[in-house]
Amino acid sequence: MVARGGFHPAPEDGVPELGPGRPARTVILAGDVGGRMWPAFAAARANLAAADPLDAWTRAVLADVAERCGAVALFPFGGPPYLPFQRWARRAEPVAPSPIGILIHPDWGLWHAYRGALAFRETVALPPPDRRPSPCLTCRGKPCLATCPVDAFGPAGYDVARCVEHASGPAGGACAQRGCLARHACPVGAEHRQSAAQAVFHMAAFLAAHRRPR
Repeated sequence: MVARGGFHPAPEDGVPELGPGRPARTVILAGDVGGRMWPAFAAARANLAAADPLDAWTRAVLADVAERCGAVALFPFGGPPYLPFQRWARRAEPVAPSPIGILIHPDWGLWHAYRGALAFRETVALPPPDRRPSPCLTCRGKPCLATCPVDAFGPAGYDVARCVEHASGPAGGACAQRGCLARHACPVGAEHRQSAAQAVFHMAAFLAAHRRPR
């Protein structure tokens, strides 16, 4: 995992207190960019018996880092309720919602993820904020919206049920083996696409999660 930027939280950011009367004064996000995290997780995966091995590995790694840094580890999973990581990401980095909903980064495109955060009691000095605009603002044609084989992305938003039905069926082999085809269609950061093994892992986890009884 790598540091994904940080911010000094305001009350409206929804960062939990680190103890009674002990607000967090700095939050630094951690995650994956361009699949850099995958080899480390893949090497440890065989020893993880948890139902959600990536979450278990993330907890273990960031808990160790937090202990050594005197911070508290926070995670985007484990809810409900869920912490507002999408809001935090936009405070920490130049990311913005893409037409298919995933936050897009000017360098990494859609090939990045936020796995956790470290919250500090101290005010840690941070570099000036990166204010680059979303690359979607100047994207011609919006190929991400025209690529999904079942038009799961439209004016009403993302049709999860339609996506899951297609990717789970006999016609969805390309999606199951490569990952979201709409995501692949984005030209930004295309050189940072996930490996086939990583794509298969994440798609399998996505489909399994959305097949669970509600």
